[in-house]
Amino acid sequence: MSSCASFIFLFLFSFLTSFRASAQGDPNYLNHNCPNTTTYSRNSTYFTNLRTLLSSLSSRNASYSTGFQTATAGQNPDRITGLFVCRGDLSPEVCRNCVAFSVNDTLNRCPNQIEVTLYYDECVLRYSNQNILSTLITADGFSLANSQNVAPNEQDRFRDLVLSTMNQAATVAANSSRKFDARKANFTVLQSLYGMVQCTPDLTRQDCLLCLQHTINRLPTYKIGGRYIVPSCFSIYELYAFYNESAITIPPPPPPPPVSTPPMSAPPQPGKGGNSTVLVVAIVVPIIVAVLLFIAGYCFLAKRAKKTYLTASDFEAGNDITTADSLQLEYRTIQTATHDFAESNKIGQGGFGAVYKGTLSDGTEVAVKRLSKSSGQGETEFKTEVVLVAKLQHRNLVRLLGFSIEGEERVLVYEYVPNQSLDYFLFDPAKQGQLDWTRRYKIIGGVARGILYLHQDSRLTIIHRDLKASNILLDADINPKIADFGMARIFGLDQTQQNTSRIVGTYGYMSPEYAMHGQYSMKSDVYSFGVLLLEIISGKKNSSFYQTDGAHDLVSYAWTLWSNGTPLEVVDPAIVDNCQRSEVIRCVHIGLLCVQEDAAERPAMSNIVLMLTSNTVTLPVPRQPGLFFQSRVGKDPLDTDQSSTTSKSLIGSVDDSSITDVYPR
Repeated sequence: MSSCASFIFLFLFSFLTSFRASAQGDPNYLNHNCPNTTTYSRNSTYFTNLRTLLSSLSSRNASYSTGFQTATAGQNPDRITGLFVCRGDLSPEVCRNCVAFSVNDTLNRCPNQIEVTLYYDECVLRYSNQNILSTLITADGFSLANSQNVAPNEQDRFRDLVLSTMNQAATVAANSSRKFDARKANFTVLQSLYGMVQCTPDLTRQDCLLCLQHTINRLPTYKIGGRYIVPSCFSIYELYAFYNESAITIPPPPPPPPVSTPPMSAPPQPGKGGNSTVLVVAIVVPIIVAVLLFIAGYCFLAKRAKKTYLTASDFEAGNDITTADSLQLEYRTIQTATHDFAESNKIGQGGFGAVYKGTLSDGTEVAVKRLSKSSGQGETEFKTEVVLVAKLQHRNLVRLLGFSIEGEERVLVYEYVPNQSLDYFLFDPAKQGQLDWTRRYKIIGGVARGILYLHQDSRLTIIHRDLKASNILLDADINPKIADFGMARIFGLDQTQQNTSRIVGTYGYMSPEYAMHGQYSMKSDVYSFGVLLLEIISGKKNSSFYQTDGAHDLVSYAWTLWSNGTPLEVVDPAIVDNCQRSEVIRCVHIGLLCVQEDAAERPAMSNIVLMLTSNTVTLPVPRQPGLFFQSRVGKDPLDTDQSSTTSKSLIGSVDDSSITDVYPR
């Protein structure tokens, strides 16, 4: 299907979907949250107060024109607080209809829960026995994403456009009384990006901005449309006009670069109310349908795009996942490419096996990882994981091209990255000068974005577990690409806990709770990232400080210098005279935040990326790092790049960040 035809159909489908949504009476249900922790009975005082509250929120005197209303009913301990907020582009009639529907719907979906939040496309209804007014709440958020991916060669440009557009909208919304903004920007001559953000108007400017940044950082920007919603705010973007443009003053988008193809005229927008508008649409729509179907022709009948949202059950059922057979290569093809895994072709050794350079029959250079026969994966499990990992598409991840299975042999085929690994340059006095501060800062940002993708933006939450300098490969332009994530632990969307009795990873990069107790989460990767960040700044291995410089490792050394007010002493002498000192000090600060002992105190990767890209974000004061000391028996395990496996006892959770104990790969 041509790109022009695809766009025409997408526009047609989106336009008809918008018209259908506006014509039907019931609001579009999205989600609800009503924990079972506290309940009430129908003959209780709380239920009486609840009926009073819902009656007040849905009364004729409610503020439907402003789209926001708060109310309280009763006295403690049965006092109840509630609110509704309607989408800022909708008419009072649509708002009234959504609130009236949600008031009736709440007793069906949450019949006896004390705390309730109902989400619809048009409005949100919330009530609780706690004071929820003027209170920032970002917990229990959820994401919705279009099933269609952005083209791989456009993903970076599209992501940048989404983030810049949404952040502009967030700034305007936070400074407005309605805490709402919508805008559009040109993606191509034929396609515009439409974005919308909104907070509950009772939030302060600062809380609204924090809330919106939280949701924007979680948008699935590799999809052509998506949203992230929390109780206090939401962010939405699409490639069609999903909101009522006539009700909003839209900032004009910058003109697209000149091309030969003339832009299409903007489609007429269906209104939310008024018989005359509906009548006009009813006449115009059939004409538009006939013209567009005539242009599109047979290609539209061959494949009909449908806007759907991915759920955990969809993913587990295998929807939209590439089949394993399409990725499988013949084992003899891999043998030929690597000259039967010749020692002369060996370019690395990792914890899960050796890596060889190979050349396929078409001339494509590849990196072939031959997994250890003791990895313990069965064929079905191995194929399933390969399929999932092959779906990961990010400029800062090494791309998996295929795999091969032959008896006990398990082989992974990756894109070949020419400049070897980060440690090859960083820890060699003769080569570390090639990495000036600009390049190092670029590497830090790229690694952070890659880990953020694994943690948040990919379909599943993926914990790397072995983030270190030797697992960061550098392409021809010194862009970082995270490797060895294929055998990291992949969490299901609803997975919370399993059991383990072994630790896999590299000492010196492991967080204390993982190295000592076998507990890890996304915050374990954050700790490893902090160690790596300090190594990039200093040009020294974390382990090189063992019983030297008065410190056990680089982390404790950096902490000592920071505490003494001399953080620049940790900087690599090769770059100290040619770096932006404020930028370096900020990175040292971020690194120390990442290696704090309490996992709950470490920032999430989304916040780390924000800290690295925005100087306006205030950084908290770092606390004592978490340090893990291994007894020095024989060879120091801190002085090796080989992944280590150690038996450990299992202890309870450190924090509530989805800490999970799993069988290592």
